[in-house]
Amino acid sequence: MAETARRQGGGRPLPPPPRGVNQQPPRPKTEPVDREKTGGHHTKEDYAVRGKEPKDEVQIYTWKDANLRELTDLLKKPLSSAVVLKVKEVSVAARRRDARLSFAFVYPDKNGRFIVRQVGQTMSYPNRKQPDDSKTLADLHFEIGDYLDVAIY
Repeated sequence: MAETARRQGGGRPLPPPPRGVNQQPPRPKTEPVDREKTGGHHTKEDYAVRGKEPKDEVQIYTWKDANLRELTDLLKKPLSSAVVLKVKEVSVAARRRDARLSFAFVYPDKNGRFIVRQVGQTMSYPNRKQPDDSKTLADLHFEIGDYLDVAIY
């Protein structure tokens, strides 16, 4: 009988752990996310103060009938030497073969607080068609004066 109990995990119990010893492994410290390396949309707080919007912006003049594929292709184009370095980095990141671009509109609500609303995703190269490629800014209810926040993953 004692032999059977030992095989089934019986037998002598293990001694209790010493007092004050944490049995759980230590939790890793969370590091702040580096947006330059990780990608991701800006937060609504990034737009909260007029004149202090995110500095890594690209100004694009387009029509409301432009679709997300056209905007993706526009962001991939090589930029002139007069353009700021950050903008060139955006262009290079958008040209990666496996790059995924996520689009969000940023606009104020009725109380003046900003809202970030994701509206679609595209892949960098058109041979990887996405359902959102053909959606136009008008289809997505873009309003003149809204920001278009593009995250490149």
